[in-house]
Amino acid sequence: MKKRVTKAIFPVAGLGTRFLPATKAVPKEIMTLVDRPLIQYAIDEARAAGIKEFIFVTSRGKSALEDYFDIAPELESTLRKKGKTEMLDMLKATNMDSGAIAYIRQHKALGLGHAVWCARRLVGNEPFAVILPDDVIAAEKPCLQQMVEAHEETGGCMVAAMEVPEEKASSYGVIDVKEDFGSMVSVKGLVEKPPIEEAPSNLAVIGRYILTPKIMQNLNKIKTGSGGEVQLTDAIDAELREGRDVFGYRFRGQRFDCGSKAGFLQATVAFGMARPDLGEEFGAYLREMMSMQQAAQ
Repeated sequence: MKKRVTKAIFPVAGLGTRFLPATKAVPKEIMTLVDRPLIQYAIDEARAAGIKEFIFVTSRGKSALEDYFDIAPELESTLRKKGKTEMLDMLKATNMDSGAIAYIRQHKALGLGHAVWCARRLVGNEPFAVILPDDVIAAEKPCLQQMVEAHEETGGCMVAAMEVPEEKASSYGVIDVKEDFGSMVSVKGLVEKPPIEEAPSNLAVIGRYILTPKIMQNLNKIKTGSGGEVQLTDAIDAELREGRDVFGYRFRGQRFDCGSKAGFLQATVAFGMARPDLGEEFGAYLREMMSMQQAAQ
């Protein structure tokens, strides 16, 4: 009987240097996309997928992130007294139950693989998910939920995958496809940030993973790889070399790279337009901006 995926690791130790000077004081993960921080989108997606235990791999200067998930008695009391029940409900959705959340420090920035390895004792002998909050995915059914449902049929390791322009493949971990089943591919190999001419496909790995506990043992053995970091892709590739199954899952949804300024702005427009309370006014403003630009040309 396959074990259900109930634990998720959130690697949030990065410095967010692409968003300086804002990230000098504010962790990137709590920068707001419309009115919710990036990390809240990741948490909501994990909850929808049945995740019960949330493991954050953090670093120095992330106390604001920890405070975000704590209760705020004074604020809740003020909202209650003023009868602002809608805001109170919104606030309660950000609270995490005692014992559901754990924080692990990554003392050196040695890459995504190392960040995941830091949580090895909390994962134990169970399959687990990894969610990168920078990748925000707008989908009717949340991306990780799609993957968990598919994983119940396949087992093994699974990575979220999407086609990217060939010239951008060198910015991603890229899948060498063994067999293509449509929404699912079986994986022959994984290459981290290959030169454009050496990329085995344009099917890129996106920031959602379901992994077996064996991955932690693989990470134990791995020396630094691409960029002088411990690469998670190398640990997954080791599973393939040992004859175990790895699948790529083409999720249904739109992915925004909120680790870049352009991606963050694109996500802000898309999520703002999708909001019933904002879409009409915001859309009118955008149309006005576009017509002014066209007139100026």
